[in-house]
Amino acid sequence: MTLSPLTRRRLAIFRAHSRGLWSFRIFAVLFVISLFAEFIANDRPLLVHYDTHWFVPVLADYSEDAFGDDMMPTQADFSDPELAQRINAKGWMLWPPIPYSYATIVKNLGVSAPAPPSFRNILGTDDQARDILARVIYGFRLSVLFGFTLTIISSTIGIAAGAVQGFYGGTVDLLFQRFIEIWSGMPQLYLLIILSSIITPSFWILLVFLLLFSWMALTGVVRAEFLRGRNLEYVRAARALGVSNGMVMWRHILPNAMVATLTFLPFTLSGSVTILASLDFLGFGLPPGSPSLGELVAQGKDNLQAPWLAITAFLVLGGTLTLLIFIGEAVRDAFDPRRVIK
Repeated sequence: MTLSPLTRRRLAIFRAHSRGLWSFRIFAVLFVISLFAEFIANDRPLLVHYDTHWFVPVLADYSEDAFGDDMMPTQADFSDPELAQRINAKGWMLWPPIPYSYATIVKNLGVSAPAPPSFRNILGTDDQARDILARVIYGFRLSVLFGFTLTIISSTIGIAAGAVQGFYGGTVDLLFQRFIEIWSGMPQLYLLIILSSIITPSFWILLVFLLLFSWMALTGVVRAEFLRGRNLEYVRAARALGVSNGMVMWRHILPNAMVATLTFLPFTLSGSVTILASLDFLGFGLPPGSPSLGELVAQGKDNLQAPWLAITAFLVLGGTLTLLIFIGEAVRDAFDPRRVIK
């Protein structure tokens, strides 16, 4: 696939932005690693070899009687010393680097939870004796995936709404603007409090609720681009030739409008990550026990005698947002027609 000169110029400007380029590389590596969280932090072995049989507990559930007829037909707990001794007597187990999942209760800490960092728990444990590093890995993945999903869907809806407003103008634009003004004035936090008192929020419920309001972030930018673009000569010529309104919007105006829109997407993503962490911190986010960066911040506030909780929450959440902001700056410079390659 051959890139256009304009695309090559934008890529060159992005690469020349060293801070944004390195932020993108670091963020991409961390995100890819977090996608394989089950293979990095889990309370199940990656692979078990027992009496000529192979098992993959990280991908499937097994009962204890699979490792001996005298065992109970219940789900195998591979951290149980008795089961581990039986397996090691006739085979071996390959454990992930971190032998804890985000919900695993670490036993025999020797001190009361939250436990400080140690060789066993590199970042310590929280006040429920769960490994902090495991929860950070799962929480980072959950936050970024939530941010990506919310950003993509809300941006798609916002771009479509702004395109319709700007292209048709007149009464359509007037009515749509009045609706946005009324809808944007709704008290989102109060509505979320009411919602959480009726049903338990989950990943998808929170996503749908936030989508009801977040789609308006890009509507104004796209609307302005379409209001300007619909009167350009080549657009008027296309309409005079009988090209349908949908094709004119898609092929002739939208590509120009996307230039301004794409520069906002990294900042929209960072805002999506922040709002999920904020809701979890306030207690109106994901269900209790979910791996959440916001819940880690709340634990740091509630356990001032355990400073490693607050420090970890600050570094992870602050570092993630910093990387996204730097990436956004590089993208903004890449799409700036006045920017020159140094």
